[in-house]
Amino acid sequence: QAQLVESGGGSVQAGDSLTLSCVAFGHTFGLNAAAWFRQVPGKDREFVAGIGGAGSQYYADSVKGRFTISRDNAKTTVSLQMNSLRPEDTANYSCARRRGEPLVSRTAASYPVWGQGTQVTVSS
Repeated sequence: QAQLVESGGGSVQAGDSLTLSCVAFGHTFGLNAAAWFRQVPGKDREFVAGIGGAGSQYYADSVKGRFTISRDNAKTTVSLQMNSLRPEDTANYSCARRRGEPLVSRTAASYPVWGQGTQVTVSS
């Protein structure tokens, strides 16, 4: 069964950095698009960053220039490097994978495979 497991969340100060990792178990990302979304209580999931099957990267305007998404050569891990963190980045971050689709979508419903999430808390 395809599973995604995130790690790397934590509590940090504004301006600090964190790297989130998403490891695929029972499958690989292959040529499928993958993305990171985040969610705060009471709000919908928000697209943060995505990487296409060919490696193209896409970012939400709010994180552009601060976050970097990457994928390892074995295509088993997708990472999110987060620099210059702000209190408004506080959220539960989840990774997701499309199935049979290399194009990144900014819509959570386009991703059938999800991890359980990891909490990021940024204090001022």
